[in-house]
Amino acid sequence: MSPYPTAISVSIVTDDTAVTLDGVLDIPPDPTGVVIFAHGRGSNRMSPRNINVARQLNAAGIATLLFDLLTDAEASSPHHGQDIALLANRVQHALDWTAINTQTAPLPKGLFGAGTGAAAALETAARGWGRVEALVARGGYPDLAQAALPRVSAPTLQIVAELDRDMLDMGRMAKAMLGRDSALRVVPGASALFEEPGALDMVARHSVEWFTTHLRGTR
Repeated sequence: MSPYPTAISVSIVTDDTAVTLDGVLDIPPDPTGVVIFAHGRGSNRMSPRNINVARQLNAAGIATLLFDLLTDAEASSPHHGQDIALLANRVQHALDWTAINTQTAPLPKGLFGAGTGAAAALETAARGWGRVEALVARGGYPDLAQAALPRVSAPTLQIVAELDRDMLDMGRMAKAMLGRDSALRVVPGASALFEEPGALDMVARHSVEWFTTHLRGTR
């Protein structure tokens, strides 16, 4: 059996605006879970940072779904990229899709959010409409989902850059609201985009460790 993941192009149809969102599902042999990625404002499913993390999750035996939260027309509007309720609805549609897709339905589900996508992931997890076993937020904006934080029951890891002081402060605030089943990891010497050598690899390692530990649902 090939050690490489099988990449499948998928289309997720939403029922809020009847739009279709494009995505790519990568499934390694005998996956132990599936992680849905929610990208930040100004990005899409082709985000090199998210793809880097996804590849390392695939190597650890975890399937990944990277998809566009917005259509091309929506992405051109600054309003849609900051509409956390809309973005959370899109993440929910992707979560629902993995619950009915035959290849991912039996797998425990996780969410990985970056930037505004992290706020959307937190909002989705707080709704409890589909079981989320674990969540990782990379450089997210937890303040945009502050009201939802106490309702997030999934084990949540926040990964922040040491030099991004504002985000570090927000991460500490969020950790206090998320409760004991959460953690905050600081990447030393990293700035907001984790562009420094080795910074993104550390993000990926923390993410793999978190999801490997917490995606333990019954298959």
